[in-house]
Amino acid sequence: MIHLLTEWFAQAQGWLFQSVIEPAMFYAGLADFLDDAFEGTEWFLIGLCELLLIFLVLRPLEALVPVHGFTDRRARWNDFVYTLLHRLGFFPLLIFFTVDPLMDHVAGWLRLENVRPFNLENLAPDMSPLASFAIYFVVLDFFDYWFHRAQHHFRWWWGLHSLHHSQQNMNLWSDDRNHLLDDLLRDVYLALIALAIGVPPGQYVLLVSLSRILKSLQHANVRIHFGRVGEWLLVSPRYHRMHHAVGAGHESKAKGSLGGCNFAVLLPIWDIVFGTANFAAGFAHTGVRDQLPRTAPDGTIVPGRDYGRGFWRQQWLGLRRMVEFSRRRAG
Repeated sequence: MIHLLTEWFAQAQGWLFQSVIEPAMFYAGLADFLDDAFEGTEWFLIGLCELLLIFLVLRPLEALVPVHGFTDRRARWNDFVYTLLHRLGFFPLLIFFTVDPLMDHVAGWLRLENVRPFNLENLAPDMSPLASFAIYFVVLDFFDYWFHRAQHHFRWWWGLHSLHHSQQNMNLWSDDRNHLLDDLLRDVYLALIALAIGVPPGQYVLLVSLSRILKSLQHANVRIHFGRVGEWLLVSPRYHRMHHAVGAGHESKAKGSLGGCNFAVLLPIWDIVFGTANFAAGFAHTGVRDQLPRTAPDGTIVPGRDYGRGFWRQQWLGLRRMVEFSRRRAG
């Protein structure tokens, strides 16, 4: 069955590339990038498959076992626009023209200097592909955990990342609700880690796709957890919702932490080991504390911070927060 699906996918990739992408590249004078464009076609199709799977599985679950009703009907649509841009549209093009050339340059420089990246598979030459996939999965998730903690620790970075947390109606598309600069930094970081430990390109594609599907589940508006044991093995919607909790999950300053809890991206073990786990049983409300109205000393109601409603407004306000928070720390 897997072989058949792989064959169908390869045929679809070849047809799309030859019928649409290749002619468009020649017309635009970008024939020198055809090899990279073929790889980009693969990412496009994978993103399309992810969208279909997420919608067909998670959308019915959100209707069947929701955590709460939405207070803003535009919330899901706005995040869906982010998902389209990140998995099918603008963001893959941004990666194509930035991260891919950067990785090619780094790999070429290493070969020129006769430096061979450390390859985890060399530790056990007879390792099966499934075992190596699992190892890469764990190692990349470990580094992703520390990247996530950094997003919450440095104020300028929180200015960008807080856009992701500003969704008060978190839903199945909310994983992609990020500032473009924030996502670009993460993609470069993880690509460098993957290059350093020798992740094969084919496995890296599968690792990224699996990660994105699991994170879509985590952000879904579903009243789901994985049980007493499962909660310790894989980040569940309930566990991750606590990370998004207003004033408790990502803003508190617990002793011994960088601020907040449940930073694990896929595997809760990192939170357990480094003391940032919170297995509270409730399904918390999401958002950022400074979004909420507050009462001034004179009794007047001060409206909360505006994070914007549309894509471009949210991107612009993210840059403004980054500058504002940087200055505040400097002062």
